[in-house]
Amino acid sequence: MRLFTLLASLSVLLLAATCQPGGKSALPMKQLERTWLHAHEEDQGDVHVYRPNTYAFPPSRGRTGFTFDHNGLFTQLDIAPTDGLESRKGKWTTENDHTLAISLDDKKDPDYKLEIISIENNVLKVRRIER
Repeated sequence: MRLFTLLASLSVLLLAATCQPGGKSALPMKQLERTWLHAHEEDQGDVHVYRPNTYAFPPSRGRTGFTFDHNGLFTQLDIAPTDGLESRKGKWTTENDHTLAISLDDKKDPDYKLEIISIENNVLKVRRIER
């Protein structure tokens, strides 16, 4: 009985340690699952800043972005020839606790990775890594 109680306590502690919000142990998937648009005005060197598509952006000629769906589906939003947005479907997978692998179905561009620098207060900061 004591062994069972000890194992149950350890399981609870391990679960609590891996589920802490803001922890470095895993990507906060629920926070990623939305449409993000590039807030290029806020970029810092090679770190690109994205905000939810509901954010009140200042005027811009166009904004690129992407959508992460919970089932691994990915949509890259590029500026279309008519200045609207052009959707390109693909897939995303987690490579490690801070890197996503992106693969577009049309294969017009090579696969790439997104290193998650931070995601907090509805601001996503990433670094794009070409494969």
